[in-house]
Amino acid sequence: MVSDRIRVLLVDDHRLFREALRLVLEPQCEIVGEASDGESAITLAAQLRPHVALVDIGMAGMGGIAAVRHIADAAPGCRVLILSQYDDEEYVIEALSEAGASGYVVKTDAASELLAAVHAVHEGRRYVSPSVAPVVLARVNQPAPASSSRAAQLTRREREVLKMIAEGSTAKGIAQRLHISPRTAQAHRDNLKQKLGLDSTAAIIRFAIKQKLIRLD
Repeated sequence: MVSDRIRVLLVDDHRLFREALRLVLEPQCEIVGEASDGESAITLAAQLRPHVALVDIGMAGMGGIAAVRHIADAAPGCRVLILSQYDDEEYVIEALSEAGASGYVVKTDAASELLAAVHAVHEGRRYVSPSVAPVVLARVNQPAPASSSRAAQLTRREREVLKMIAEGSTAKGIAQRLHISPRTAQAHRDNLKQKLGLDSTAAIIRFAIKQKLIRLD
């Protein structure tokens, strides 16, 4: 007999947290697999064809936002629900508007919101945590920029990080200046490289100078 439960793939680099997610989701959902990084998530999504992939952003290697784009290609029809500790507006906008995630749940909201979020994205609807929904939904519904250039697609926070990288700031330095954790700062750096298709700090600096996003006197 074929199960009518929602098939879910869990992607988070903390095993204990994945176990906690199981307790919340079962038995309403069927957990078909678990991954601890983006690369493994893509492989499992292609093999297991889950209905929903529940993906953390801040993982080692390929982060969650980068993985979202590849999961959609590897498993057409799979909806991606981001589950993250980050409630930064720019992260949510990038995940929903640019990477193509169907929903975004902040981990502090997860216990009460997770099942509803999984059902919503499985049914083809978007879901955003109540704590970030008002301002995020307003931004998501804005028309896309007319310009197709990579520079035009950068968010305000990404421009800030780009300038700091060009000025020589490390992830620790960026974290101090933006009052965020070093891990969040590193995620910003990694996502910026992924978005621009650049593989080094030097390439980012050249891009920023060419686009006149910064001046180096």
